[in-house]
Amino acid sequence: MRPDRRTFLKSAAACAPVAMMNVAHAEDQAAAAIAVKLTPNSIPVADLPKHYDVETGIHNLENGYWGVMPRPVAQVYAEQSAYVNRHNSIWARNVLPGGACLAAGGREARDAIAKMVGVSHEEIAITRSGSDALQSLICNYKAIKPGDAVIYCDLDYDAMIASMDWLGDHRGAQVVKFDMPEPATTANILAAYEDVLKRTPNAKLLLVTQVSNRTGLVTPVKEIVAMARARGVDTICDIAHGVACLDFQIADLGCDFAGWSVHKWTSAPLGTGAMYIRKSRIDDIDISYDNHEIPPHDITARVPAGTVNFAALLSIPTAADFHFAVGGAAKEKHLRSLRDRWVHAVADLPNVEICVPDDPARYCAITSFRLKGMHMNEQAQHLQTMLFEKYRVHTVWRKGVAKGPVIRVTPGLYTTFADSDALANALHKEHAMFA
Repeated sequence: MRPDRRTFLKSAAACAPVAMMNVAHAEDQAAAAIAVKLTPNSIPVADLPKHYDVETGIHNLENGYWGVMPRPVAQVYAEQSAYVNRHNSIWARNVLPGGACLAAGGREARDAIAKMVGVSHEEIAITRSGSDALQSLICNYKAIKPGDAVIYCDLDYDAMIASMDWLGDHRGAQVVKFDMPEPATTANILAAYEDVLKRTPNAKLLLVTQVSNRTGLVTPVKEIVAMARARGVDTICDIAHGVACLDFQIADLGCDFAGWSVHKWTSAPLGTGAMYIRKSRIDDIDISYDNHEIPPHDITARVPAGTVNFAALLSIPTAADFHFAVGGAAKEKHLRSLRDRWVHAVADLPNVEICVPDDPARYCAITSFRLKGMHMNEQAQHLQTMLFEKYRVHTVWRKGVAKGPVIRVTPGLYTTFADSDALANALHKEHAMFA
């Protein structure tokens, strides 16, 4: 975004030439410094903890809520906050000559996200969150008529489940829920989707979650999307925990509609998400609240109108640069190793049940577990509290899984093997607490 700011400074130079030149020079130097740091594949995973400022003395293994901004992103976010606050509507109303404006900033953010997932920027809209994107896709999906069926499973995200239920309450859809098999395998996951599609001949829409926020199970999205398409069923894909965690692109999924949170694994500031609609399917998602201010063929007409956090939007390109500086494949391998560290260390404990299969294709960073005898939400809450208070290990309990509540463990990019070991050591001492 610094080219936009330099353009602004140049356009205002007549008012204060010396001051503006000094500021522009300083900003050029800052931009150059960040560019050097964030060249592709320039950050070894071993150095990742050095790029984060996090709370010390706590083993934070609850990084599924949102991703901590690395220092370069946090620095740019602070600079952009000051910049937006200083220039206000002069910048946001797109009146400056030379392109220094909100419109240019939004375009750069869309370009950055499109590059990450391998699509055209015309197929990307920036939203306030993954939930914002997915709720818009689900609730504005045009093809639902009374009596059509919509399908979701127990491992889908709560806000998306609520949106699918909304189609039943407000659009007359038949809402069909099924439970993901547990223990899961690729074969029985696909069998479960095939079964629910076969017994729901009036199905029109299927929600598919790439990585479950509850257990961390990674589903074979491409196969599920193809299976549904063969039956004339559209899929909306929740890829909130996949983008920038798993090394893939949209084409690898074959989907037409997807949404995710840019403030999760891309580590952009809070309040950023993204929506994808295949260009040929734009007309199948209605515009938001009759938003006729934007041309109807433009994907951004599908996003609810309103003022967003402009500084967060302007920081997205730097977050994308940081992602590429680490490298998608390197990130996935690193996060998987942090997960494997604690899982393998407790594999022989008789009272610890890991909730994803021992198949690298079916997990990555997130992995949940149960202890033997842990059947009630109150027990899961107690375990979460005990792990934090006694061992300073921060996790989070999750409900909604058909087989019972779980403890979700999510390392972040700054996590160390010592953090994973702290959890493993705690479970070695406490695994029989409910048995």
